[in-house]
Amino acid sequence: MKQLALSFHLQEGRAPYTMTKAKYGTFQDSKSAPIHRWFQYPAGFSYKAVEEIIHQDNLRPGKVLYDPFMGTGTTLVAAKLKGIESYGVEAHPFVFEVAATKLSWEYDYNELNSKIKEVLKEVKEKIRRSNLSRVDLAEYPELVRKCFSDDNLARLHLIKSSVVSQKEPYLSFFKVALTCALRIASGAATGWPYIAPKKKIQEVDGLVAFQRILDMMYGDLYECARQPEIAEAHPLKGDSRNTKGLIEDKIFDSVFTSPPYLNNYDYADRTRLETYFWEFAKTWGEITEKVRTKLIISATTQINRNEFNGTPVNDAIKEADKSVYTDLADKVVNLSRIRLTKGGKKDYDLMVAGYFNDMFRVLQDVYRTMKKKAKFHLVLGDSAPYGVYIPIYDYIGKLGLAIGFSGYDVEMLRARGGKWENNPQRHSVDLTEGILSFTK
Repeated sequence: MKQLALSFHLQEGRAPYTMTKAKYGTFQDSKSAPIHRWFQYPAGFSYKAVEEIIHQDNLRPGKVLYDPFMGTGTTLVAAKLKGIESYGVEAHPFVFEVAATKLSWEYDYNELNSKIKEVLKEVKEKIRRSNLSRVDLAEYPELVRKCFSDDNLARLHLIKSSVVSQKEPYLSFFKVALTCALRIASGAATGWPYIAPKKKIQEVDGLVAFQRILDMMYGDLYECARQPEIAEAHPLKGDSRNTKGLIEDKIFDSVFTSPPYLNNYDYADRTRLETYFWEFAKTWGEITEKVRTKLIISATTQINRNEFNGTPVNDAIKEADKSVYTDLADKVVNLSRIRLTKGGKKDYDLMVAGYFNDMFRVLQDVYRTMKKKAKFHLVLGDSAPYGVYIPIYDYIGKLGLAIGFSGYDVEMLRARGGKWENNPQRHSVDLTEGILSFTK
């Protein structure tokens, strides 16, 4: 492993580093970028990081880039605009729909413009003729009703009724537009990652928000679709732990991704407003069944101790690298003891074990899909549940070597966790974000 220069004090066992490209692991750059800005999914990363990898790996038309944790399609959108063919896999079914729509640019734009005018005219007339106070909102869960005034939710409901009557490809286009308008229209604080219905903000008329998003989406698509070297993108709904039957062996020239961090972030819960509004799910249990069970383990909300049997860390990791297995197993045991002394008794022990069990399978599957000498870049963050430091870069790097990668580098991007420093329940361990890069 390449050793990088030390820039400030590190926790014991932490890889040394210099701070560069600090925004690459955040969504900040993408908030104002065409297409990327449509749906500001939590824990996103910068499209500029993708462009940097395309340049660094010398990718040219004819080469293929892959993202096994596609999310809302940042990697694929950036590659498409650079003329690089790309593939992406996403397990969250609702998020997959957003990504697939962001990557669909094959419209007759005169026809799309006419369709937008037609739908807006229909919606405006429907709202004008309706008594908003009599619109039945009983189908919406309490969380949705708390985020909007009754009149505004009635407007959004009437817009939805016009959207769902559309046929593809317009159905997906308008559905994403209304999805993106929800948090703009809300009169409650709905910024990522948490929704705070009791914290009131200035509500925006749902129709105004919808029209604003439609104008932005049309403008972005019209400009991007005119770029000279647009490449094909292949969004795939699936499980990045096992893509056999979905993706062939040895076809990718480069891989860039940002897997879930080991920080107890529930990706299924973070889209609850949107999935409830569209009736994709109506309860916590339905979200678990339809989303949580499909995602790799990275949150305690995915753990059911009553269903767990056997040793937490899989033997496959032990066979791959005994030192990683032993150290990881020791930390899991330590966490299992600490949790019993805490009020919340959070299942950090099984979360940590499950995360590496899943990530090991992801590494194996990605290795299968890569060409010889291809690069695999992962934007990662380390972790310290209950103050127990988990050396993510070290564990993932060594497991990659055990699978067959010839080497890896780590480039640190930034320190993280500072915004939680005043939280009395948070640990005091310094955390980082970085890019770990393998070579096959």
